[in-house]
Amino acid sequence: MSHDLRIPQLVCPAGSLRALHSAVDAGADAVYLGLKDATNARNFAGLNFDDAQVRDGVAHAHGRGAEVLMALNTFADAHDPSPWFRAADKAVALGADALIVADSAVMAWCRRQHPQLRLHLSVQASATSHAAIEFYRSRYGIQRAVLPRVLTLQQVAQVVRQSSIDIEVFGFGSLCVMVEGRCTLSSWVTGQSPNNAGVCSPASAVRWNEQADGSVDARLGGVLIDRYGASEARGYPTLCKGRFEVNGRREYALEEPTSLDTMELLPQLMAIGVAAIKIEGRQRSAAYVGQVTRAWRSAIDRAAADPKGFAPAAAETAVLASHAEGQRHTLGAYERPWR
Repeated sequence: MSHDLRIPQLVCPAGSLRALHSAVDAGADAVYLGLKDATNARNFAGLNFDDAQVRDGVAHAHGRGAEVLMALNTFADAHDPSPWFRAADKAVALGADALIVADSAVMAWCRRQHPQLRLHLSVQASATSHAAIEFYRSRYGIQRAVLPRVLTLQQVAQVVRQSSIDIEVFGFGSLCVMVEGRCTLSSWVTGQSPNNAGVCSPASAVRWNEQADGSVDARLGGVLIDRYGASEARGYPTLCKGRFEVNGRREYALEEPTSLDTMELLPQLMAIGVAAIKIEGRQRSAAYVGQVTRAWRSAIDRAAADPKGFAPAAAETAVLASHAEGQRHTLGAYERPWR
């Protein structure tokens, strides 16, 4: 399908009611949130929403012209999918504008029980081609698909051009070395798969042990995955971002902490017709949400007004750099210099 320059919807994370307010007040067009259970992929203690908080968040967002998207983006338990079905019913009752879904059983339930409900295909579904997206559209009525962070800009453009529904991409936030929606790495040592339990490196399995020299060992499920110096910044411990001794060298064996930052690509993303840009980080603070949302709101507005003359402003770049993992950022797969 052909597209003129399109101003993408800015979709921002809300791990708490305070973060939701911060995102909406900073200019988010939509926020995404999850319930306090395993139906969403950020099922950390202290995060997410109960019914009353969802109602409050929906009222606040709708009162300012923003949408609320509820993430039901884990995979239902084949023994008992009813919690996922009840969560879908609850989303409708609480006024969510759309569901972000990955499991085909949940999609089927929604299409049968709530045909008026808008469905967005989660990145967890790992649909990277227009053919895969068309299957979900024709079978389950998906109206938007979130692309995994493995495609080049040219490949994204091809998917947008050939798809009959809206396409959403990630613009900023943490990266994952695993195939989207298919990671079982942390379950090897914790017994809980992120795909079902909704949490990578569950807090109950994390231990920080201070040593006599002031260094700190980070363990997950009893396994040593990193050791930090006394004054070294410490990230939340995950196996993929742990430092291990390999061939006598201690290094990040799988993935070095860094964040995706595509702000400089905004004019290109608009030109190819991307419908929405997602900011990652429901596990991050309300301050992170507010500051990153404000920077992206400003950038999108300026790129829409003058796409040919657009460049990220120094203040925007500084804000994003301060929130990047490891204080580093990358264009990821969007731009592969070896091609």
